[in-house]
Amino acid sequence: MKPVVIHAPMSVARDFIDYPYHADLGAVQLAAVLDCPVVDAFALPRASLVFGADGRGHLGAPVQDVLAAVPDADVAIVVLTPFHRPPRRDELLGAVLEGLVARGLRVLLADAYQSGQHYVEAAGEAVLAAYPEAEAYVKYEAELAVPAWLAAPVRGVVRGESPSLDALPFPAWDRIDLPAYFAFQRRVSKTLARAAWSFPIDGDALPLVTSRGCPFRCVHCSSNPGLAEGAPKTQQRLSPARLTALLEHLVGLGARRLVLLDELVNVHERHFDHVLAELERLDVRFDVPNGMRADYLEPEHFARMKGRVAMVSVSAESGSQEVLDTLVGKKLDLTAITRAAQSAHAAGVPLLVHFIVGFPGETAQQVNETLAYAMQLWDDYRAFPAVQFATPLPGTALAKGRSLPVVDDWGPLFQTRPSQPGALVPPEVLAKFKWTFDQRLRASSGPEKVIMNVTYVCNNHCTFCAVGTRTQVHGHPPSQREHLVHYRKLGVTMVDFDGGEPTLNPELIGLVKTARALGYERINVTTNGRLAVYDDFARKLVRSGLTTLLFSVHGADAREHGRQVGVPEAFDQTVAGIKNCLAHAPKGVELGMNITLTRGNYESLPAVAELCLSLGLRWLNIQFLTPFGRATRFVAPDTAAAAATTRGVIERYGDRMKLQVINLPFCFLPDHTEYLVGDLNKLSRHMIFVNNEDVNLADYLAERRVRKPECEVCPHAVFCGGFYELDTAPEPEWIVRAEDLVRRRGESAAPEAVHGIDTAGIDPGADRSIP
Repeated sequence: MKPVVIHAPMSVARDFIDYPYHADLGAVQLAAVLDCPVVDAFALPRASLVFGADGRGHLGAPVQDVLAAVPDADVAIVVLTPFHRPPRRDELLGAVLEGLVARGLRVLLADAYQSGQHYVEAAGEAVLAAYPEAEAYVKYEAELAVPAWLAAPVRGVVRGESPSLDALPFPAWDRIDLPAYFAFQRRVSKTLARAAWSFPIDGDALPLVTSRGCPFRCVHCSSNPGLAEGAPKTQQRLSPARLTALLEHLVGLGARRLVLLDELVNVHERHFDHVLAELERLDVRFDVPNGMRADYLEPEHFARMKGRVAMVSVSAESGSQEVLDTLVGKKLDLTAITRAAQSAHAAGVPLLVHFIVGFPGETAQQVNETLAYAMQLWDDYRAFPAVQFATPLPGTALAKGRSLPVVDDWGPLFQTRPSQPGALVPPEVLAKFKWTFDQRLRASSGPEKVIMNVTYVCNNHCTFCAVGTRTQVHGHPPSQREHLVHYRKLGVTMVDFDGGEPTLNPELIGLVKTARALGYERINVTTNGRLAVYDDFARKLVRSGLTTLLFSVHGADAREHGRQVGVPEAFDQTVAGIKNCLAHAPKGVELGMNITLTRGNYESLPAVAELCLSLGLRWLNIQFLTPFGRATRFVAPDTAAAAATTRGVIERYGDRMKLQVINLPFCFLPDHTEYLVGDLNKLSRHMIFVNNEDVNLADYLAERRVRKPECEVCPHAVFCGGFYELDTAPEPEWIVRAEDLVRRRGESAAPEAVHGIDTAGIDPGADRSIP
């Protein structure tokens, strides 16, 4: 018979398992074994990646182009990849088979398994039922079984066997249009438009395997498919001489990057050393997308890979040694992951560490151990954590004996949602763990904002002021400008000018203009707004170059606001200042309001929200106390009660204005976590005090954070710092009595306010000092 090997186009989800754009290796290798033509849907002039309205992508050339490229032949060996979603019928593959049969060709389906990509186990009979055009289906490795079938065709399922790797001819890349193939890679890269590729397909790249199989038995892995029950897992490797010849052959064909798809390229030290030596000798870049064992990586390996790999990948799977030992079966000591991260960081080699959460039997506390360890590696060594959900891919131990979910495509499940039966942590809770982790990773990716206290001078005397009793002085303008220059050079694009009351510093507008000239894109000023009662100042402020302006308002009327800020006339001046700024604000400048909740004002939060709307503002920050300065437990509200009031405001006003809740642990608003931004943002922010001291804001605030037993299983523990520990000294009797008076809404109150609490009827001889 006269055969032709065909690699058909495929329909892929946007989030797919592994690397479908390298899935043609099996077809090209089989064509070399059969010494016959190969039609590769990735190597035709119109090959590309085009997404349809259903969100799926057509990967490869159009079906009609593939059929038109088929030469005169008797039988077509069509490769069925994991990306064709066996055992379901892939519409593109089906269309190719229909066209081949219409031309009178016999059809044989074959996995042409090469190692290195997930294998989706499917019953051969089910595959043939989905593709009735095929006479037979060869499962697993095809290099021995397909020639045998061509010599003596049979119907049904044929089981493949492992060939000797050294006996195989080189993949038949010389039989395809390599310029078209490289152009296809560039189109795929452009279509996906990822900001940073872990393993680039930037053109002129060829895939290969230097070994097949993996000797380890991790429960989530589909390596060595078709292995008999109880049989040992093994790995077969190319001999040094054959490996050298293969690499030289591929580079000779014009490959500038080689993609090693091995399951585990570095399990054998001499083999891996030879791979690195030859790639170095040939001066070619390479990537190993399936990763390496961390415990087989030495510092010298990273030194040799520097500049040649886009990313080194290792798998930790879990941050809990107990999970690794009892649930995953990885036979790995986590200290090896830490050493690899240290070595990669020292060598300047980007490192990707894989983690999986949601194993059957894994507790919420162990999930948090994994996420905490992943973030520690990122914070300490910039080892990028790729956290995925445990997925019962058919053929893995995670799937064995379990009732699997009915899915059309297993690919997206590795990226988007939990799907593992038997997990102790429910899917919706696992999703919360992952959401929190992603927010934590984003926030800690670098200093995104600098917060500059331009002064400690203030014309209010707020009961909760974090500045407290610090000396009332302005900052040093030349030093502050130096800080702005420094952080801008680091890539920071946001700056927040704070105080004290920043508008009292005569240098404020000049600092804003400096920040704009330096290229800061987001410039905020937080103010009590009182100086903006002067129309000319309000106009200069909103037109200085700032992009956002936040007004601190701590009560819905003059009496309540005055009790919080210690100045009776402050409310009227602040409201007038807001109106003036709104009148002069140019297009693109956003104005909003801040409120800090105390025991004296939290119940009127809905009224403050209504005031915000009535003034024409559409942004309200609701801030819980930061435990510094005057913010002690004497002025703090009951957290649960204040959170309940906040929840009501979110549910009433959330669709009418932007709301952000700051400094509140996630557990108080479990159904509204998207509004909790305090901890989420502080990791990426640096604060510059008036004395030029520079601190990471999260570290600074963490000094007063505590964790409780319930934090160990909380899905937000990786980001939430815990509970603020406010001053725990007993409350003086006068505080209790004053609080009681404040709650008596109908009673008259004296205008005098001490730390925001009504003092009518209080013994003037009582101790009113606040520590």
